[in-house]
Amino acid sequence: MMDQDPLSQLRDIHLPDPGGFWPPAPGWWILAAAALVLVCLAVWLLVRNRRRNRWLRLARAELQGLEQRASQDPAWFSELNGLLKRCARIRYPERRPEALSGDDWIEFLLETGPAENRTARPALEAMVSCCWRPDAHCDPGEAARLGRAWLGRQQC
Repeated sequence: MMDQDPLSQLRDIHLPDPGGFWPPAPGWWILAAAALVLVCLAVWLLVRNRRRNRWLRLARAELQGLEQRASQDPAWFSELNGLLKRCARIRYPERRPEALSGDDWIEFLLETGPAENRTARPALEAMVSCCWRPDAHCDPGEAARLGRAWLGRQQC
């Protein structure tokens, strides 16, 4: 009995059945939870940003309506200035822009607007003065362009 080969007594190795896909391993649960948190955070940030800038979308739509009915009428320039002042009051409440007028208002628009508006000071002066001086000559298209450029820089 001793002369039998010990290897002949071994049996084949049987591998266990492969695990199913459910339940996933703990690492997959952690990855899924992290992905869910990131998606929720992204949605929350997107909604918050859209709510914050709602006034800007409405102002751009109002400006587009003003552009469509542009005229040399002082009331049109007054509406444009009123729109810009309402937006400035929302964007810069601590600076009280609704109380500004004349040169102070022009300086405020230049300071808070895009850099290319700084070279357009004469056009801004004409736009502001067209509200109360009917003899002033101002191009409504240029005034609307300046307003659009100023609004383009005003995001929260």
